[in-house]
Amino acid sequence: MQSLMVEVAAQLARAEGEARRLFHGRGGCFPGYEWLAIDWLPPVAVIRVHAEAAPIPLQELVQLLAERFEVGGVVVQYRGRGRQARTEILAGEVAETLVVQEAGLSYRVRPLQNQNAGLFLDMRRGRAWVRAHAAGARVLNLFAYTCGFSVAAMAGGAEAVVNVDMSSGALAAGRENHRLNQLQTKAVSYMALDLLRSWSRVRKPGPYDLVVIDPPSFQPGSFIAERDYRKVLRRLPELTRAGSRVLACHNDPLHSEAFLRELMQEEAPGFRFVERLANAEDFPEADVEAGLKVLLYEREV
Repeated sequence: MQSLMVEVAAQLARAEGEARRLFHGRGGCFPGYEWLAIDWLPPVAVIRVHAEAAPIPLQELVQLLAERFEVGGVVVQYRGRGRQARTEILAGEVAETLVVQEAGLSYRVRPLQNQNAGLFLDMRRGRAWVRAHAAGARVLNLFAYTCGFSVAAMAGGAEAVVNVDMSSGALAAGRENHRLNQLQTKAVSYMALDLLRSWSRVRKPGPYDLVVIDPPSFQPGSFIAERDYRKVLRRLPELTRAGSRVLACHNDPLHSEAFLRELMQEEAPGFRFVERLANAEDFPEADVEAGLKVLLYEREV
């Protein structure tokens, strides 16, 4: 428990009031805590238990977190692949919705929501890259969720962004995120549709200078990477032009970087691999291949 709280204190100090992961046991760098992650959605600490039940009593951890002056509430969420998540408040008061900050931008999150709160914290550097490279670009944001990439792109001076996601509710939250940041909303559009069946509608506003592909890791009934990722990649030539860039993301620990690179080579050979973006320091991985993969490509012809 001491090593855990040392890491939490260090990450709280680095957070400087912004959203962040406080403890990433899932990365395998803290032996015995592979089942645990703690997210910081100020002022709420969210304990994520990736197991049917916590291997140790949580009372001491909750107390130690609640004693921090920054922490106004503590939530626990039990989750895992193929399981229905459940969430409960263990200490303090927790609002249904919060507005958190990342790199000076605002995002509305729901700390009590089962599964995802509304902002994937591990994608912070991906959003930073998009913000730094979006000036003047037409951006296509696939599997947009609550449109974090779109907010970053518009903050970076994008000409226009098209957000595509099956969930109209998630896109509605994305609209709110743009309003929170007082961004130009006329240049942002939202398509609530099944991407794999609606390519003509997605293609029409193109060609795009930047395509962001950030699908769910594993979501039976809507997206299975082994089958569906290649369906997206083979459409890239009709969505882009020479010089366009693609940010291909994947966060399934069962797949390495090689999995994604092989798919790109098979389905979109006209795109040149440029680099893999480094993951954020609050997501340490003993095996980088098990962590988030964010690969940058550029179309050559």
